Amino acid sequence: MKRFFTAMVVAVAMTAVGAKARPVLDCPLRDVPYSTNLPLIDILGSPDAKTVVDIEAPGLLKGLPSPMFGPVAPSFSAIISLRGLAAFKGKQPDSLAFLDAPLAAVPLTSLGRKARCARYDDERPKVSLPSGRPRILLFEKINGFRDAPSVDAAHTALLSMAKARSWAILATDKGGAMNPATLSKFDLVIWNNISGDVLTLKQRAAFKKYIENGGGFIGLHGSAGDPITFWDWYVDTLIGARFAGHPIAKHFQEARVVIEDASSPLTRGLPPEWMMKDEWYSFTNNPRDSGSTILATLDEKTYDPAGMRGQNLRMGDHPIVWTRCVGRGRVFYSAIGHLPETYFDTRYETLLRNAVDWTLNARQQGCSAAGKM
Repeated sequence: MKRFFTAMVVAVAMTAVGAKARPVLDCPLRDVPYSTNLPLIDILGSPDAKTVVDIEAPGLLKGLPSPMFGPVAPSFSAIISLRGLAAFKGKQPDSLAFLDAPLAAVPLTSLGRKARCARYDDERPKVSLPSGRPRILLFEKINGFRDAPSVDAAHTALLSMAKARSWAILATDKGGAMNPATLSKFDLVIWNNISGDVLTLKQRAAFKKYIENGGGFIGLHGSAGDPITFWDWYVDTLIGARFAGHPIAKHFQEARVVIEDASSPLTRGLPPEWMMKDEWYSFTNNPRDSGSTILATLDEKTYDPAGMRGQNLRMGDHPIVWTRCVGRGRVFYSAIGHLPETYFDTRYETLLRNAVDWTLNARQQGCSAAGKM
């Protein structure tokens, strides 16, 4: 605790003190009819919709571990639908298609809309940054699954780096930070294991414009690890790959990380390969095919990539760390980072320091060639 507190005082320009909360009216799913594709949290938050499920599919909602599947964010129920829940319970997702008609008939009231928007916010942090330093926004709003150990470890590690390298860094868990005025004060935004849909429509537009106009982005592990997502631009354009799953029976395993381009400034100071224990993500598409520059891959021969109920998560060519250009913005994503100790592994610390240095140059130099300073 002492280590964390000291790093925070020195490295953070000002803690995120929110302005008076404003009512949120433009959450992305506000007007979408109830269905088996909606986040489970919105079914659980509606007595009428939940009653339909309980009557038409008795037992489906029984035995869900609480608070993991609770109706209030952060909750795993924000990143799984009824169809996903069916798969979770060993059923075919399409076996619940019969629920769509009765669910669509449930009136979406003003109270229902308000409940859907309650997990979003428009609280804007006050920002006071020292001049002459790289400016970093550490974004930590989570509506889905919050793995506190990994989030807290990444937070502590990044603040420690900021102290050592004289970065000006502000950490906030408020979506309201994603507005043009606030974003203009930062060179780089880091999403720390973000899970769940967290930005309103206006916030999405502000963040998208910030990246396209030369803002830097770093996404860590869970920031691209949700079973369902509701922002196509984020997963397909910003990240460039959609999450497929991770091993379940053998959850945390040692695997070989292999550096693909030793000449890149992003891999400077790293060995050509090393063994590491973590939660290993697979993706439904290869980020190489969506235009990413691959920095590191996984050797699938060194671990067992079997997912839930025998799901085959083999990709063959298995990128695990990559960069992308989105407009003038530089994007770095690492799927490594579930275990807290990973953030204090000297090899991973080196990779993250290099990533920050690279993405910080986006505003001045743009991103015509990923991997070049």
